[in-house]
Amino acid sequence: MRKQIAAANWKMNLTFQQAEKLIDDVLDANIMLSSNQLVLFAVPYPYLLMTRSDVEDEYNYEVAAQNCHHEKSGAYTGEVSAGMLHSIGVNYCIVGHSERREYFGETNTMLAEKINLCLGNKIVPVFCCGEPLAVREAGTQNNFVAKQLADSLFHLPAEIIRGLIIAYEPIWAIGTGKTATSEQAQEMHHHLRSVIARQYGTAVANEVPILYGGSVKANNAKELFGCADVDGGLVGGASLVAADFIEIIKALK
Repeated sequence: MRKQIAAANWKMNLTFQQAEKLIDDVLDANIMLSSNQLVLFAVPYPYLLMTRSDVEDEYNYEVAAQNCHHEKSGAYTGEVSAGMLHSIGVNYCIVGHSERREYFGETNTMLAEKINLCLGNKIVPVFCCGEPLAVREAGTQNNFVAKQLADSLFHLPAEIIRGLIIAYEPIWAIGTGKTATSEQAQEMHHHLRSVIARQYGTAVANEVPILYGGSVKANNAKELFGCADVDGGLVGGASLVAADFIEIIKALK
């Protein structure tokens, strides 16, 4: 069975003290994960070491970075490299989040460079893809996300692809008042898997976890995760509330 993953993306939220309490509250729930389940805490850079220390003795709980720079090193004040993340024991990193694409102008080509740097530093990328409202309304979302995958990932060999994590973000359904149904989530996840299958074969495509990143909450996680091609969630706001994120973890297949 593919990995089933609950990934908490805290974004730019919480003080250090609040972060410590949130991690403690989630871990205190004593959820015993199975071998195919994984919980990721994608925390702000200042909290990476604290979180890594808190989860290092927990089975299948890991820390992730929210981003890394697309260059190996250099005069990039305020940025963090994949090599730096590797040096402090970070094994996962979100790459290409919709907010990074929109607010910081990250391109598919730039993200391919980030992917390469992560892999070169033994960091598993959580690669984000997804379409904005205008693309969804035009009905061209399938081609849009297929190009995101092709441009940023398809230079990689099959043995590398099968070890990645993909997260689908329906940008049009996040903070817009519009809601993506579980049927729409399954439809796009199935499409993403078919795109991978056309490039690498069905066996490889069936190994890649695809997470849903469209406002996953405690009250819809079970329905979403019950879809055949939805392998968990990349969770924003609900991951900042311990009780909610605990329920989301429990909803994993």
